[in-house]
Amino acid sequence: MALTAYNSRARSVAELVQELEASARALRATRPTAWNLFWAAERILGLANGFEGDAEGLREAIVKRALSLAEEDIAANKAMGTYGASLIQDGDVVATICNAGWLATSGEYGTALGAVKVAWEQGKRVLVLALETRPFLQGARLTAWELKQDGIPVRVIVDGAVGYCISRGMVDKFIVGADRVVARDGCYVFNKIGTYTAALAARRHDVPFYVAAPFSTFDFEHRVDEVVVEERAPREVAEVGGRRMVAEGVEVFNPTFDVTPPDLVDGIITEKGILYPPYSVSLPALMR
Repeated sequence: MALTAYNSRARSVAELVQELEASARALRATRPTAWNLFWAAERILGLANGFEGDAEGLREAIVKRALSLAEEDIAANKAMGTYGASLIQDGDVVATICNAGWLATSGEYGTALGAVKVAWEQGKRVLVLALETRPFLQGARLTAWELKQDGIPVRVIVDGAVGYCISRGMVDKFIVGADRVVARDGCYVFNKIGTYTAALAARRHDVPFYVAAPFSTFDFEHRVDEVVVEERAPREVAEVGGRRMVAEGVEVFNPTFDVTPPDLVDGIITEKGILYPPYSVSLPALMR
């Protein structure tokens, strides 16, 4: 949206606002489940709709606000990393799914991986168990690569091995990110498909399961059943390396996210502190 404003030739505020609204619609359509995308778009539109001045002034204000949001994100990630690192002990094996590192955010920390990175910087010996994250392999392609760049030990497993690894005592903590936390119903966590399965296995074997999520991902407007769960192209499942593996004519269901209920989440790491159950009590208290 900042690029829209920066490159716009609109002569009036009204024209520029129309262009920004079109960009917002396009952004929302890319990730219907990711709440912080909606949150940030609304922050920009709120500024634009209440702006008093000319188009050039609005252009400058939009770019400034976007840069400010990036700085806010960096500060939030650093704070979450510090809070999250307090949960990690020296020698811990921390499992995660999808990518919640610095490729997914502003700055150098990320959300879930920020806790690991800060713990590593504190001198704690940590090993990360990264689920491959089928079908798009964000864990194998992104998370493992990031951790290797940071010099943090990482081991990749297939998604289906998570229960086995947890049952064999190979995991001390589970920390994941979140695309949306539905706060009205008690903090239901929408995250990459496979998160709910991992949470069930963690609870069965008494492995603490944490979510790292800035307040920009907390949705106070919708109920759980009102959230649109993104579905991606069937070919992502049907094909591997461009070669079709599923027989022609066979249907494929490819949801991108699942929902983990609050009773399976031992804590939510935010930039303001760590929330613990019951979230109906701890969330309002932390926000105050």
